[in-house]
Amino acid sequence: MTRPPTAPQRRVIDTADPATGRLRGTEAQLAALVKRGLAFRHPRPPHDHFLTPAGHRIREAAPESAADPVEPSESPESLRPPESSSPAVGVFAARVGGEVPGSTTPARLREVRTAWEGLLELRRMTNRDGATDRPCGWERTHLVPAAALALESAGHRPASTDEDGYRVRETPQPDAVAVYVPDGETLRACAATLAGAGWQAGEYTEPRTRARYLLASPRRV
Repeated sequence: MTRPPTAPQRRVIDTADPATGRLRGTEAQLAALVKRGLAFRHPRPPHDHFLTPAGHRIREAAPESAADPVEPSESPESLRPPESSSPAVGVFAARVGGEVPGSTTPARLREVRTAWEGLLELRRMTNRDGATDRPCGWERTHLVPAAALALESAGHRPASTDEDGYRVRETPQPDAVAVYVPDGETLRACAATLAGAGWQAGEYTEPRTRARYLLASPRRV
């Protein structure tokens, strides 16, 4: 189980700018948050630090107890697709499809909205021109959760063990994911959503099963 932020780290997160996620703290505190994947250092001067989507998720959560012990060292942490049905505590996990059934509660909807807003802010701060209409570097190295978040935030239902929905999967192509859905109408709707989120998506047919699917990759321009 992932350790929660220490009390000093939590104070830095809680006092982040509510609009931009800009952080203030000591160099050691900011470096520790970067190492855990809760913050990133802007590549351009003055090299300020900002919350990542995972950091925004921590900020939205209930504060940890002040009695939590201070850990002597930090462990790397980042947003990632769930490898099991029990994602790490404090880290938002986009539903890629195929998990155990998960309820679409108001809390989950807030989590998805916060994660998507955080990702848009990450685009604004890390794309050279500040564009939010195309994926950023983080999305290009985390294709599956990035595409899944775009779909879930638009209201598409992920597949589970007992109902149909979208499934986002890796492909042999290093810069593309495959999206499988149960019918053509949903396939076209997912393609439109991904296009609106800055992805290029085309329909293809698997040679053996004749199943239709989307091949999607982040748009560069």
